Amino acid sequence: MTPHDLPPWKTVYRYFRLWRKDGTWERLNAALRTELRVAEGREPEPSAAILDSQSVKTTEMPGVRGYDAGKKVNGRKRHILVDTLGLILMAVVHKASIQDCDGAKSVLEKVKGSFLAQLLLSLLR
Repeated sequence: MTPHDLPPWKTVYRYFRLWRKDGTWERLNAALRTELRVAEGREPEPSAAILDSQSVKTTEMPGVRGYDAGKKVNGRKRHILVDTLGLILMAVVHKASIQDCDGAKSVLEKVKGSFLAQLLLSLLR
């Protein structure tokens, strides 16, 4: 279902995988986020972050799934960390059965050592 003005899907997918592996997508997101923050009159790096989760239903396709008893949803759960403008800092997808505190820990582990390290350390004190 790739638009007709793009190369064949195998070529597009190859570049997607390469850019995911070498961090191009993360660098692109960080550069765009910085530009948007500056355009809004904010500091380039966020000083606060918001973490939330959402459980979503999935199809019968193979993959990671679980049952969120609280939401009564069979599927996946995404934990997303955003800045105060709502710009994505980190997103992690799990099976829906994971507890929110465990999902939050995995998000915080992924941003460990990044620009948010000081922010997160101050929140945990």
